[in-house]
Order: sequence, then structure tokens, then C-alpha cells
Amino acid sequence: MIERWSRDQVLALAPDASSQKGAQSVSTPAKWSAVGFMPDVLWGECKGSGASPYRACVDLGESAYRCNCPSRKFPCKHALGLLLLWSADGVPPADAMPPWVAEWLEQRRARAAKAAATSGPGDAGSPAEPVGAERRDAGSGDNAGADRRAAQREERVAAGLSELERWLADQIGQGLAGARQNAPAQWEELTRRLVDAQAPGVAGAVARLPRVLVEEDWPAHLLGEYGLLNLLAVGYRRAGELPSPLRETIRSRVGFPTSREEVLAGKTVRDQWDVLGRRDEEQDHLVSRRVWLRGRASARFALVLSFAPTGQALDASLVTGTAIDADLAFYPGASPLRALVADRRAGPPARPPSGCGAPAALAEVAAAIEGDPWLESWPVVLSDVIPARQADRWVLADSPPAPSPAAPSGSGVGVSSAPSASGGQSGGGGGADGVEGPVVEGIPLHPSTGQPWRLLAVSGGHPVTVAAEWTPRGLRPLTTWDQEGQVVVL
Repeated sequence: MIERWSRDQVLALAPDASSQKGAQSVSTPAKWSAVGFMPDVLWGECKGSGASPYRACVDLGESAYRCNCPSRKFPCKHALGLLLLWSADGVPPADAMPPWVAEWLEQRRARAAKAAATSGPGDAGSPAEPVGAERRDAGSGDNAGADRRAAQREERVAAGLSELERWLADQIGQGLAGARQNAPAQWEELTRRLVDAQAPGVAGAVARLPRVLVEEDWPAHLLGEYGLLNLLAVGYRRAGELPSPLRETIRSRVGFPTSREEVLAGKTVRDQWDVLGRRDEEQDHLVSRRVWLRGRASARFALVLSFAPTGQALDASLVTGTAIDADLAFYPGASPLRALVADRRAGPPARPPSGCGAPAALAEVAAAIEGDPWLESWPVVLSDVIPARQADRWVLADSPPAPSPAAPSGSGVGVSSAPSASGGQSGGGGGADGVEGPVVEGIPLHPSTGQPWRLLAVSGGHPVTVAAEWTPRGLRPLTTWDQEGQVVVL
């Protein structure tokens, strides 16, 4: 039996704000007829503008959706409205499903069986072929043309990154004082050259440099970005001296792709994966969806990425706060994180994920950066933390220990007492009354988070579990679980 999703979990599936609003407008019982649910499927008929109602159903086991309305959004407002009605206990159980629902489920099973037969037995778990530089030696005969093109690209990339190294050396020699006036035009030209050199990953990194100039301490940040670019260029030049995982990381950062087939041909990791949260981001008319997972037995994190042009449907099969039993195939690298779902089964009951304190979470991030210095984000799960105020920033702080009976009544820690980014107490004046509290551990929130009112409301000053995305500028909270284990999407 699938556990009933919360209202937050349902609304988080909406492709945009207008879909959320539309779903709420059709989530009342008066809009629906012939509704019902069985352990893994939910269905109903929604009154629309036409003579016939729209038929919507949801496969709760694999989070798939169907509706015969003309909407191009996925899931549409009718599927979301039906889920909202179900989440509010407005859908009665049924002993049998309508024929149209049974037909849809049978078609899904047939497609899944056909896909499994096409992939061939043992494909998902077979040993991976060497990747990276070794892939260039795989061609022979009919692949001679592909080998020649691959070699030409390697030469172009090497030349482009060599030019980048010289340019960076010139910038450091000249100093950064005039970067705000002169660098943007140079970055634009350098980006074009790196695109021509077929190094799109490096070109993208250079194209994002202008955002550094708005930082308060922009010279230090720019120097750091230049250092990472130089490290990437040198790493590519000396790739033959590096371990294979690090070499794969560098090639990925430069822009060499690893095909889906190569990933799925590698070894897989089976686990029960908690769906921690997701974040959508739009750039250049393309929307990317990042869904974070964590294995219950392996304690391993995973990132499932999907992309779609603006206005088109993204993968909505992974629902925040649920869990799946799945085999994941990871992309190669020194700190492997991105993965594909190779095989999926009915998931276990949902529960809050296990987490750790702020110091342990930062240690996990440090280990990941050690393998991939160019990381821009990494998932963390913090347990028993409270949102707290530090000067002009919010942090997630470890819950302070209970005061001893002999402690003065004014020595407790209020929500305004918080640590510095490194985990120690910053200055005095811990509580709202200016009394300094005990030292606590915490991690600052990303400036874009603003005032975390929703997280504050869930916490109410009590410890909660929070899944977040670490970035160099702070945490982006994704999801929290209250003391009763209820999921709240942030």
C-alpha cells in the first residue's frame, strides 16, 4: 500500500505556479465523479468545459500520470487536482478499477517488458568498458572515421586549453584591479574561442564569470575562479599522469560526454533510495531538473538530472519525500554523483532520512571536493538542526545540548544565536536579550533563501531534519521533516 502523499508533495510536482493554482481549483469533491483508488493506482473523472469529463489516473508505484485533456503540461492540473483530493482523504478505496485504467496500466507494463527485452539480459549489471581516454582506442575498421574525428577534437581541446593557460598567466601578471572594466569583453571572446575548441564545459565556466563581479569581495572570488580554470587546464594537459577516476572527472568538466548507454552498461548500485528534494533551473530556454537521492543502506548520494525546453514536460516520476527500490548506474568520476535509474521497483514506506550534524556534513562535502575540486553543489542531510540567526545571515545550527539544572535561566540559546560558517560562535550577543549562549555548530544559508519563514514555522524552535543543497555560498534548503515525520517542501 502506497502511503498517502502530503499536499506539499503533490504541489511540488506541478510544472509551474499556474498549474498549482489550477490544481487547487479542481481539487474539490464537487468537480469529480467515478473516483477510486487501489493500492498502486488512483483514478477519477473531472468535470471540464466539454460535454464529457476528463479522465485522469495516476500510477502511484512509479509516479506516472495520464489524462485525456488537451493540456501539454505534465502532470496536468487534473492529475494534480486528483492527487490533492486523494491527499485530503477525499477518494474512497475501490475493489476493482475501470476498464480504461486497467488498459492504461497494461500498456505501461507491455512497454516496460519490451524495453527490458530490448536491453538484453544482464546489460544493467555487466562490467563497464574503460571510459575516457581509453574510449578513443575502441574504434577499428568502420570506426576509423570516428576515431579520426575524436583525435581531431582532442587536438582542438588541447590547443584551446593551452591558450587558456597563457591567458590566465597574463591576467595574474597584470593584476585584477581593472577586471571590472576590461574582463567582461575578454571573457566573451575567450568563451567563443573555447566553443570553437570544442570545450563547452570550460566555455560555460568562463561565460559564468561575470556573476563574480557583483560580489562584495569580488577580487578574491575571481582569483579563486581563475585558479580552478587553470587547475582544469593543467589537469587535462597532464591527464596521462592521473588516476582514471580523476581523469574522467576532468574530461567531464571540459565537456566530453559519457553516453547513456555507457553508463547503463556499467555496474549498478541497488538500494532503497529516499527522494530528498528537487530544484528546477532555467537557462537559455532550457529547464534542468535536479533530483537528489540518498541510499538507506549505502548512505550514498545520487543526482538524477533531466532536461526539457521551456514549457515542455520534465520527468516527474521521483516524488519528494517518497522512497524507491532501484538500481542506479553512476556516471564515472572521482566523486561520482550523477546517476541514471537503471531499474525500479515498488518502494518501501517513506520515512525521514537519516542525517548528521553540521561538522559531519561539512566533512562529507570536503571529501567530495577533494575528488572533484570544481563541484558547485553537493547534497547534505542535517538531523536535529534549528534555523538560527547570525548577524545578517541565517544558518542551520546543531541543536544545542539541554542546559544543566544549575545553569542560569538566561543562558539558553534563542533562534538568534548561531555559529560562524566554520562552526564556531561568531562574536557575543547570542540571544535576543544580548546574553551570550553556548557554542553551537551550523552552516549558513544561501543568500537567495531570504527569510526562511516556512522552515521557521515547521521548526518552531525545535530540532528538525533538513535536506539541502550545499553550494560555496551557502545551503539551499530543499525539504524538511517535522517532529512527526511529515514532509514539508521548502
